[in-house]
Amino acid sequence: VQLQACGGGLVQAGGSLRLSCAASGRAFSGYAMGWWRQAPGKEREFVTSISRSGGNTYYADSVKGRFTISRDNAKNTVYLQMNSLKPEDTAVYYCAAKPGSYSYVPGDYDYWGQGTEVTVSS
Repeated sequence: VQLQACGGGLVQAGGSLRLSCAASGRAFSGYAMGWWRQAPGKEREFVTSISRSGGNTYYADSVKGRFTISRDNAKNTVYLQMNSLKPEDTAVYYCAAKPGSYSYVPGDYDYWGQGTEVTVSS
């Protein structure tokens, strides 16, 4: 599975962005998907994940209520809608894929995209 993330950019605090991650290769619907982020000087942290069907989602407390993950298996794409953005959301955002059930453990993910940068100004 190859993953290509896009949609990052510069936005003011309180604004919104939607990230997309397009997958190619093996059957997309067989993979749970996740979004992770890494801020400068910090470790990569879990943001959200979604099950293969899209029926189950899991969010980090820091983004709960502001971010929404979704997927379109017909388009082989997962999305991350980010609302009410804060300066602390500034990071490079990565999408990742794993076979089977969704997870918030980074080591469970087999495939990673190249990342897209999000900068939130105050």
